[in-house]
Amino acid sequence: MSLELSRKAAAVKPSSTLAITAKAKELRAQGKDVVGFGAGEPDFNTPENICDAAIQAIHDGFTKYTPASGTNELKEAVSKKFKSFNGLDYAPDQIVISNGGKHSLTNIFTALINPGDEVIIPAPFWLSYPEIVKLAGGVPVIVKTTKEQSYKLQAEDLKKAITDKTKAVVLNTPNNPTGMLYTEQELRAIADVVVESDIYVVADEMYENLVYGDQKHISIASFGKEIYDRTITCSGLAKSYAMTGWRIGYTGSSKEIAKMMSSVQSHQTSNPNSIAQKAAVEALNGPQDSVATMHAEFDKRRQYMYKRICEMPHVSTIEPMGAFYVFVDVSDVLGKDYKGQKIEDTSKMAEILIEEYNVAVVPCADFGFADHIRLSYAISLEQIEKGLDRIETFLKELK
Repeated sequence: MSLELSRKAAAVKPSSTLAITAKAKELRAQGKDVVGFGAGEPDFNTPENICDAAIQAIHDGFTKYTPASGTNELKEAVSKKFKSFNGLDYAPDQIVISNGGKHSLTNIFTALINPGDEVIIPAPFWLSYPEIVKLAGGVPVIVKTTKEQSYKLQAEDLKKAITDKTKAVVLNTPNNPTGMLYTEQELRAIADVVVESDIYVVADEMYENLVYGDQKHISIASFGKEIYDRTITCSGLAKSYAMTGWRIGYTGSSKEIAKMMSSVQSHQTSNPNSIAQKAAVEALNGPQDSVATMHAEFDKRRQYMYKRICEMPHVSTIEPMGAFYVFVDVSDVLGKDYKGQKIEDTSKMAEILIEEYNVAVVPCADFGFADHIRLSYAISLEQIEKGLDRIETFLKELK
């Protein structure tokens, strides 16, 4: 046929993280002993009490449509969690339950953006942010951070990037892919710029429960009415409760924005899965022991991976304080020779690692940093040890 398909859809980049994960699964199916560092999901099963709540929901016949923006029961549970954990007052009618974090972000940008509006995205960034902004008709404006800044957006750099077309800035803490966590002082400085410039903050706090050491997660919207009114807080249950496949995300915002997002969702998807919503209520209101257990295991893996990488040649990293990723600077690897092959970019490095060492890593060009890779420690300590041994062997082969 000669009819042209959507240019907007054609311009969307496929997710490189999902591609890496798929490649690793394909090789495993062929019987190869692949260590996959690409995982953006916990390797734990969903806690039993949460699964039991879902099973009970099925037995109770809770399998019909719910209100498009989620059940009031779940909204009340989210409202309670926002108050106790984040120090935020979002009433149930300010909350929208969606089909996962990506859907929440899609709702947010659809509600905020008019054609040509700019959204500031600090790099490194989760690779879906620019694509979701573009699909909503917006223009991603990338502000690159530096290693010396711990890969975090500085208030003065945000101020310089703001134009009369700026609608919002994306703030992801704890951060994917870096594992960095914004301090209260850093957040307050950013909040001052946001209020002064009268723009929105899209605060992606999906990894809020995965914070380590003496650090503490802080929500930027908690600093007072002016920043609260300009913030859409986005989170979900995927990472903290090992519920990636259940697809439950949520937002807290002004009533006006929540109403708009609810309307959009009512036409695009209608309600999130009814059974998953019942499971989510149990996740938020039920015992939190399993969350603490998973957190402790992630911390153990984090410390091991960080120490090992620091001891390796040609690579470096900053200690991550949140999420379950280590962001590795491999700029010294680029240009080196591996058995007659020149490593021109991180894609070539990743190709050699998966084909010759059965190790899958995520090159971070799509995250805004072409000389870095991301390693996830959401896999067992045994797998981490095996995979890092292989990476170290590869690095020692370089000339």
